[in-house]
Amino acid sequence: MRMGRNLGSRAFRLVASAILCLALRPVAAQVRSSDASAAGEALFERHCAACHETPASQAPARATLNLLSPGFIVDSLTRGLMKAEGVGLTGDERVALAEYLTGRKVGAEPPMAGSCAASSPLSLDGPRFNGWGANVENWRFQPNPGLAAPDLPRLELKWAFGVPGAGLMYGQPTVAGTRVFIGGQNGHVYALDMKTGCAYWDYRASAGVRTAITIASVGGRIVALFGDRRGYVYAVDAATGETLWKVAPVDEPASITGAPVLFESRLYVPIANDDGVRAGDPALECCKGRGGVAALDAATGDVLWRTYTIPEAEPQGRNAIGTQDYGPSGASVWSAPTIDAKRRLLYVGTGDNHSAPATDTSDAVLALNLGDGSVVWSKQLLAGDIWNGACASPDHANCPEPHGPDQDIGSSANLIALDGGKRVLAVGQKSGMVWGLDPDDEGRIVWSQRVGTGGRLGGVQWGTATDGRAVYVAVSDVRRPKPGAGGPGEPDPTTGGGLFALAAADGAVLWHAPPANACVDRPNCSPAQSAAVTAAPDFVLSGADDGHIRAYSSDDGRVLWDYDMTRRFETVNGVPATGGSLDAAGPTVAGGMIFVNAGYGLHGGMPGNVLAAFAPGP
Repeated sequence: MRMGRNLGSRAFRLVASAILCLALRPVAAQVRSSDASAAGEALFERHCAACHETPASQAPARATLNLLSPGFIVDSLTRGLMKAEGVGLTGDERVALAEYLTGRKVGAEPPMAGSCAASSPLSLDGPRFNGWGANVENWRFQPNPGLAAPDLPRLELKWAFGVPGAGLMYGQPTVAGTRVFIGGQNGHVYALDMKTGCAYWDYRASAGVRTAITIASVGGRIVALFGDRRGYVYAVDAATGETLWKVAPVDEPASITGAPVLFESRLYVPIANDDGVRAGDPALECCKGRGGVAALDAATGDVLWRTYTIPEAEPQGRNAIGTQDYGPSGASVWSAPTIDAKRRLLYVGTGDNHSAPATDTSDAVLALNLGDGSVVWSKQLLAGDIWNGACASPDHANCPEPHGPDQDIGSSANLIALDGGKRVLAVGQKSGMVWGLDPDDEGRIVWSQRVGTGGRLGGVQWGTATDGRAVYVAVSDVRRPKPGAGGPGEPDPTTGGGLFALAAADGAVLWHAPPANACVDRPNCSPAQSAAVTAAPDFVLSGADDGHIRAYSSDDGRVLWDYDMTRRFETVNGVPATGGSLDAAGPTVAGGMIFVNAGYGLHGGMPGNVLAAFAPGP
C-alpha cells in the first residue's frame, strides 16, 4: 500500500492520511467543562492510544498531534477525514480530546500575521516550477534554476513560513511568476510572495491538501488546480483565492494524494483509497475502496470520464469474528499521472490490493487513453501483493493469507526521449527496484536496477527525477529495531538512505552517493531519503528523514550543500515553526531560489511545519 511515505503510496498508507487514526466510540458520561482535561485523557487512552502509541500502526505520534491546532482536530472529527470516527462523539467530547492532545484551547489561536501589504499582478511569465513534475512527462527537472553549483555554498535562509496546526509538510511548493503556492495538512492552501513570503490569500479546503498545485490559464483566468484528502478537486482563482469550482470526481469514498495534471483543456486526476489503513479493526468490512483516474473539463469541472483500476468489490466470505469480507480492493493511484502527448496516453503506477482476490492491475503501470480512459496496456511488476493495516496489527482478523510485502508503486514515472528515437518510462518501486519500460511496446521491460533492499517503508517512495541523461533515485529503506534494541517506534539510525544516478538508456549505475551519518545522538532519526528528488543541470536536491536538505553534484554525487532543517525558525507570518524530517514532496527551485518543506511526524519521523526559502547571499 502506499500512503504515508508515499501517501500516496509514498510507503504505508498514510494512516496519516487521517491525521488521527482514532477508533472512537461514545463515552457514557457527559463531558463537563470542569474536568475537560481528565475527560480528554480518558478519551485518548480508551480510543486513541492503540493507534498513536503503537509503532506498528504507523499513526502520527503524540508529538505530532501536539503540533496540530485544537480547532483543526475538532474540524477533522466534525467535517474532515475523521468525520466517520467522530460521529459518535458529542461536541464537548471532541473539544476535550482536542484540547488535551494540543494543550491549547479551541478558539484561542491567534490570527495569522504576514499578509502582503498590497496585491501585485499575477502573471505566468517568469520563473516557475509548476505542479508535481514541472512538466507533463514528470521529469522533476528545472532547466533554468537561476543558480548553479558554484552558488550553492552561498545559500542563505531568506524567509520562513509556518503552517499553523500542522505536524506534516506534504504539499510540494509550486512557483509561478512571483508567487509560491502550497497546500497544508491543516486543509489550507496559501499563496505567498516568492521574495518575502508574505501571504496574498489563504484558502480553506475540505481536508488536508497534499497534492502539488498547478497554476495555468483556463478560460481567460489564471487558476490554481489541486485536490484534497476527501476526494475533492478544486479550481481557485490564483490571484484572489476565489472558488471557481469544486468537484468530487467519483461517487465513492476517495482520497487525492497525487497531483492532478493539466494537459490541453483537461485535468487528469489520480484517485486513491485508504480503507486498508483502518482494516486493523476486525469489525470493518474490509475492503471496498479502489483506485482510478478521472478526466475533468478544466474550465467547468465536469467529469468527462472515469476509469477504475479494478472491478467493484463483491462479498468474499467472512473474517475470524464473522465480519463480511469484500474484494478485490486497493490498486490506488497515489501519484501524478505522466502524459504521453505522442501516443495520446497517460501512465500511472498502482498500489497493492487491500483484500483478496489479487488482481493483475495492482503494483502495475497502466497506460490509459487520454480521450476515453480505456486501458490500452498494463504491465504488472509484482503479482499477488495483498496487504492492509491488519497485517501490521496484533489482531490479524482482516489480514489476507497469504499476504504480500506491501511494495507498491507510489511515485510518478519519468517519460524520457533517448538518442536515436527510442523512449523509456522510468519508474521506481517500494521493492527497491527501478524499472525501465518501453512505452512504445506495451510496457516491455527494457532494463531493471536494484537500488535498495525494499519493504513497506523501503525502496523508492515519493519520486525520481531525470535530466534526460540520468535518472536520479533516492532510497528510503527505513528499518525499525527489534524489541529491546533501541526502544519501540524509533527507526534504526544506521540503516537506509543513499542517492543513485542511473543511465536512462540502460539503467547502469553512473554513481552512488552513500547516506550521510547525521543521526548521531538525534532521536527519531533515520538516514532514509524518502522525499522526491529534484534535478537541475548541475545539481540534484534530495531531502532526508534526518532533517537535512542536500544538493549533490549531478556529475559525481559529491555533496555541494547541506542544511540542517531541525531547528526553530522565525517566520514571516508569526506562526511558531520548527523543521523536522524531509519525507514526502520534494524541494523546488526557480528564480535563483530553493523552497524546502520540513516536518514529517510519521513512521518515527521528526514532526515540523515550516516552508523555508533559500537564495545565495553576497
